[in-house]
Amino acid sequence: MSAEIVNLRKARKARDRLAKEKRAEENRAKFGRTRAERERQTADEAIAARRLDAHRRDAADGSDDDGTPQS
Repeated sequence: MSAEIVNLRKARKARDRLAKEKRAEENRAKFGRTRAERERQTADEAIAARRLDAHRRDAADGSDDDGTPQS
């Protein structure tokens, strides 16, 4: 009838690690996108901006890009 000896320090650290991992998993679900997803979106936005600028028509009437006459 011998009980298993438990090192309380190790048990406490294991419990804390488990709680920390659970909190991290919740935060990943709540806030998370991977770095690759963020970089991909930034690259896609840059490509879209370049395409838009490439299709911009030049002002033939002597006005600026925003349509206001130049002085």
